[in-house]
Amino acid sequence: MKAKLLEHTLSILILTCVFVLVMNAIGEREAARDAGRLTSIEPYLQIDSLDFSNPLHVALFKEMLAAYHPDTPSRNDSLLQAIQKYRLEQFTNQTYKTGGDDHGLSARKLMKLGTMYVQFIAVYLIVMMLSYYAAQSIAILRFVKMKQHRGSYLQDILKAITTTNRRDASFYLHVAFLGMKALAKGLVYAIAFSPAYVIAYSIRSSIDTDSYVFMIVLGIVSNGLLVNYANKFFTFLMTESHKGYVQTAIVKNLNASYEWGTPDGVSLRSLVRPGSSFASHVFKHVYMNARFQFLVTLKEHASFLITGLVIIEMALNIQGHLGYELLQNILYKRYDVVLSIILGIFLVVKVTEITVDGLFHHQSRKYENRS
Repeated sequence: MKAKLLEHTLSILILTCVFVLVMNAIGEREAARDAGRLTSIEPYLQIDSLDFSNPLHVALFKEMLAAYHPDTPSRNDSLLQAIQKYRLEQFTNQTYKTGGDDHGLSARKLMKLGTMYVQFIAVYLIVMMLSYYAAQSIAILRFVKMKQHRGSYLQDILKAITTTNRRDASFYLHVAFLGMKALAKGLVYAIAFSPAYVIAYSIRSSIDTDSYVFMIVLGIVSNGLLVNYANKFFTFLMTESHKGYVQTAIVKNLNASYEWGTPDGVSLRSLVRPGSSFASHVFKHVYMNARFQFLVTLKEHASFLITGLVIIEMALNIQGHLGYELLQNILYKRYDVVLSIILGIFLVVKVTEITVDGLFHHQSRKYENRS
């Protein structure tokens, strides 16, 4: 664990130093560029009789430049473009407006970004925990149904059609009900595998998308993350259920039935609290070993989840959120602010990896002590 912690710490220090150096270089380059541009156009801006908002004055100024500098037409055009761009920035650039953002990483800007980071991390942690437990619940439900030898709804429809001779009203109602359940399940999968920005753009005009609850729900159900990690946990459950210790536990008279609500079976409460619902059931050992392997997938989950949350905030254009701020600073080419936001996101990922490695190391020691 010490080696992993040292590796994480060195990567954080190296990347932070690189980001700081790049941000300083970008800030100095932009300051020098702005100063040089202002120096070259300032004498013309101070001419009181020259109004660059008047097309006639602009045409006369262009003819004057051509008369005094006939050999450098490209330089004359660049000078006129620099003047027009500077004047445009007075109206469009937020840093020149009253109450607008400070240019660069000022103290006020850093405090504003810090508040956004706290909000972003809070949403991230909630989505991470809910999706972690929801993936386990979905995987357990699928595993129990598999143990109960229950097929899909389409298989149930096919079985009902091929085995039922009497086709009365109840039969057609039963088939229709199964078909509706199959359709509903298909729609749920379609939503679960849809990209976050598609869902966001589809419903942003009909509901309040500025709600934190909406962002949390969208972060859980979109981009296929929930289904993907539920399938991973289900794979771990299947792998563990075929190992020898399961048969040994069954021989020692541990409960092995997977019927709902029976004394030796499983309860619906196990879907919500699986760790404490199988005191004398063989599934407890299957679940604990599968969860131990599933824990390390949280590092991979964190990267995809953070990417999804940033895309959601960009797609919804929610002002005051980190994703919106990142998009706006990219558009305004404030690359020092962009890099600081990316650095903050990188630190969230690294802290998650350190936490997961620590939990995995702690669980590993518990397993070693038991042996």
